[in-house]
Amino acid sequence: MDHEIARSSTTAGLPVAPTLSPSLEAAGVGRGNTLVDRRSLLICLLSLPIGAAAGVVAQLLTALIYGVTNLSFYGRLSLSPASPWANALGLGVIAVPVLGGLVVGLMARFGSDKIRGHGIPEAMEQVLLNESRIPPRLTFLKPVSAAIAIGTGGPFGAEGPIIATGGALGSLLGQVVRVTAKERKTLLAAGAAAGMAATFGSPVSAVLLAVELLLFELRPSSMVPVAFASATAAGLRALWHGSAPIFAMPAVSAAGGLALASYAVVGAVAGLVSVGLTRAVYATEDAFDRLPVHWMWWPALGAVAVGAVGYFAPRTLGVGYENISDILSAKLALGAVIALCALKFVSWCIALGSGTSGGTLAPIFTIGGGLGAALGSAAALLLPHAGIDPRVAAVVGMAALFAGASRALLASVVFAFETTQEPNVLLPLLAGGAAAYLVSALLMRNSIMTEKIVRRGVRVPEEYEADYLDGVLVRDGSCHRVVSLRAADPVDVARTWLASDAPGTRHQGFPVLDAAGELVGVLTAREIALAPDPAAPLGSLVKRPPVVVFEDESLREAADRMVEAEVGRLPVVRRGAARHVVGMLTRSDLVGAHRHRLRAERLD
Repeated sequence: MDHEIARSSTTAGLPVAPTLSPSLEAAGVGRGNTLVDRRSLLICLLSLPIGAAAGVVAQLLTALIYGVTNLSFYGRLSLSPASPWANALGLGVIAVPVLGGLVVGLMARFGSDKIRGHGIPEAMEQVLLNESRIPPRLTFLKPVSAAIAIGTGGPFGAEGPIIATGGALGSLLGQVVRVTAKERKTLLAAGAAAGMAATFGSPVSAVLLAVELLLFELRPSSMVPVAFASATAAGLRALWHGSAPIFAMPAVSAAGGLALASYAVVGAVAGLVSVGLTRAVYATEDAFDRLPVHWMWWPALGAVAVGAVGYFAPRTLGVGYENISDILSAKLALGAVIALCALKFVSWCIALGSGTSGGTLAPIFTIGGGLGAALGSAAALLLPHAGIDPRVAAVVGMAALFAGASRALLASVVFAFETTQEPNVLLPLLAGGAAAYLVSALLMRNSIMTEKIVRRGVRVPEEYEADYLDGVLVRDGSCHRVVSLRAADPVDVARTWLASDAPGTRHQGFPVLDAAGELVGVLTAREIALAPDPAAPLGSLVKRPPVVVFEDESLREAADRMVEAEVGRLPVVRRGAARHVVGMLTRSDLVGAHRHRLRAERLD
């Protein structure tokens, strides 16, 4: 009764039965020979208009911020570049951010509360919980609310809202065009990356940021469309503004050994500060949560601090990209840099905690640049012959603080390199960024990007590795001695054998073979026990075509096939002999395969 089919006894290359079941034919298709397919080409084509649209949106939002700034601080109707710094409002400057906060609060209350925050965590939440579906109205409400908040003096960068708006554009197109949830996620990430590239002219770091914070994977089918969108947006920006770096700095010398070690220490300190910065932001947010007033009023309350700080330090108002350039070029006295960064932190922390609309990148870069400049100046005094350049330390501090706060290490390093176009800072950036990332990961579980959504019970993937099951072949993870049943045997014979407690009777499922030893189907012990006619041949109980897996396919493909077919075991066959069983694969085998992975992670 119990036919034991050993793998070695199966003859390879036997002719395939002329009438294969649909399931066998489907199994024969297997995985293609390429990493992308025609669907990937479609998503790449869709990414191009998304990149172009994000590039246009970046210009429109920047112009809108200038328009609000001109109107709020200078009482003129103009879209020309303007900064709040030179206003002559006196104490009246405090009222401008408050009015902006009131408008943003009203837009959030009666438009959509999703406009609150700096954009990236909200986009991450839509990716993880809502199949990357961003409500279409956010495509309009987010940039307008951010323009009002920033144009009235909010201490934010324009990049966060532009990234969020680009992501909303990608999501919107993914809801109009019939695509899968994974493809919609790619389109959302493409729009977000394009928004960042259009703002800073940093297409490579934009792709890396999308990978580290939105895609949660590194696959050709997702990365290539994001790269196309980012390149398109950066190309449009170059047409409008040229290719000069947004944070230009003087040429610097290559770092020696001691200087490089000093920059790594600067990065480690920045990592420590990033932990305190993140905790301060969320402590402020918690403090606003405890206020006995509706959250609609919080942006206006936070704006009181923004206006008050702005009265004493006008440079803290608005976007402040000029601050970053001046810090990296050492155009500001060290005392002024320290005061600016300290006050910028207070203003930004309170404003962001109040739930208004704005970005985090520019404030973090400003604070990090000032921190690096201060630490670099101190190190240069202590080690005068080490060749430490405070300007390089400023770049390292800028990137390291963002790497520690966001856990986007590669994006941070490449961003600082792209926006300065100074090749000699790349090695210090890598050393400092890695040190900051290490310190931050040791001291803080979540980042400034993930803490908010983790508090809502969302699990955010932060470690990306290849699927272990995708690297294990079925032949290496399945049982090669198979207990089978004969299709011609009656049910009662099978029941008697199952009740005998003989070897193999404890299995839950059995392949059923015909007289030629070819697969007819799979029966479970339960199906045999519940069969109404004990004299019926076992073959008559098979009601569905067999679903099989080839021995050279991966355990990931086998697991997916089990899920799709709603079965718990698969006969293993060879190509060219798809009806000759050489093994059996069960769900337990899939779980057991992970023993090797766990063993590799343990110390010997």
